[in-house]
Amino acid sequence: MADSKATPIDFSTFVLSLASSVMLHLGKVPDPSGGNAKPNLALARQSIDMLAMLQEKTRGNLNDEEEQLMIRLLHDVRMAWVEESRHNAS
Repeated sequence: MADSKATPIDFSTFVLSLASSVMLHLGKVPDPSGGNAKPNLALARQSIDMLAMLQEKTRGNLNDEEEQLMIRLLHDVRMAWVEESRHNAS
């Protein structure tokens, strides 16, 4: 039985969860299990690619707010990935 206090899942909640997954894989947010967050660039890239695919597949079907959210999220996670990949290359 679903928790009546759970946040309803909508498009914005879904893409925010994917972006959170990217940040977790980049080690930018604490691991919810309490362990040390270790960057995993491959998993982060996979989640970024899913967001990009979702953006492409939903093109023309999103409202302005959803479209702007996708643009901002993709920009932010891509920049975080670049930063982390440069940090790991040093």
